[in-house]
Amino acid sequence: MKTVLCFGDSNTWGYDPEASFGAPFPRRHPPAVRWTGVLAAELGPDWRVIEEGQNGRTTVHEDPFAPARNGRTYLPACLESQQPVDVVVLMLGTNDLKIVHSLPTGEIATGAGVLARLILQSTAGPRNAAPKLLIVAPPAAGPFSHLPDLAEKFAGAEAKAKRFPELYRALAAQLGATFLNAQAHTTPSRIDGLHLDTASHAALGQAIAAAVRLL
Repeated sequence: MKTVLCFGDSNTWGYDPEASFGAPFPRRHPPAVRWTGVLAAELGPDWRVIEEGQNGRTTVHEDPFAPARNGRTYLPACLESQQPVDVVVLMLGTNDLKIVHSLPTGEIATGAGVLARLILQSTAGPRNAAPKLLIVAPPAAGPFSHLPDLAEKFAGAEAKAKRFPELYRALAAQLGATFLNAQAHTTPSRIDGLHLDTASHAALGQAIAAAVRLL
C-alpha cells in the first residue's frame, strides 16, 4: 500500500463555508465530500490518504492571533510520524495573504518553497529516501466586497492570489516537483470568498488524483 500525505490549511481540513456561516465554530464537509476523500476514492484501496489540514495554517509565519499555525514548525514532526510517505501534496499560502502578515505574493511562494525543500530533503519516503512532491497553487481568493470584515482582514488578497499559479509553477520547476493549479479546478464560495463548496472539492480531488497517479 502506498501513502499520500496532504499537508494544507482549512481547505484540506474540509471547512464547509455554508454550514459554518453563522455557526459558533467551524464545521467540516463530510469525509467523502472533502477533496481528500475524493482523492482516496479515486486512488482506490491500494492507497492510504492522510488528511493533514489545519484552519489558519501558514507556510512559515506565526499568527499573533492564532498560535500553532506555522507550517514549518509542524511539518518535520508530521513527516517523521507518518513515514514512510510515498507522495506529499502541499497546498498552503492562502492564510499568508492576511493583512497581519503584509506579504507580497513572491514571499508567500518563498515560504512554500521552504516547506517544499524540507520535504524533498527529508528521509520520510520509502527506504529513507525523500517522498515525491506535488505542489498545488492554492485556490483564488475573494471577492470580499460584500464581506467588510474579511475585506479588511484580507485586503489586497484577491489580486495577490491570482499570482499563485505562475509563482508556484516556477517553484515546482526549480525543485523538480510536480505542479497543479487549484485555481483551474475550483471557485471560492461566495459565502466567504475563501473556502470550497462540494463541487470544487470534487473537481480538486479528481485533479489531484490524476496527478498523483502520474507520480
